[in-house]
Amino acid sequence: MRAERMNLSKTIDLELTRAEVEVLELEARLRVVPMNDTQLSEALKTALAAKKERLAKLRTLHATAGRKSAKDGDGEKVNPLHAGRRPPLKRTPQRPQAKSSK
Repeated sequence: MRAERMNLSKTIDLELTRAEVEVLELEARLRVVPMNDTQLSEALKTALAAKKERLAKLRTLHATAGRKSAKDGDGEKVNPLHAGRRPPLKRTPQRPQAKSSK
């Protein structure tokens, strides 16, 4: 039964990460839409709103997944609000451009 919970938690975590990436990609795509392409802009805004709604649901589901077991492996009580949290995604730093020597 504990293995099922761990598997469910990993699945939710993976879905949450994918959803976060999808939202970031849509936001980036929306920033570079040509000004005269209103149809594409509206479609991206609609998709972004749907993805953000899904992301909010997944975050809620992810937060509640850790609440089922109120004790950690050592038998100590765990605060359920902090049980399944993880830091936000970080972007990898870009390598600085090499200066050309003359």
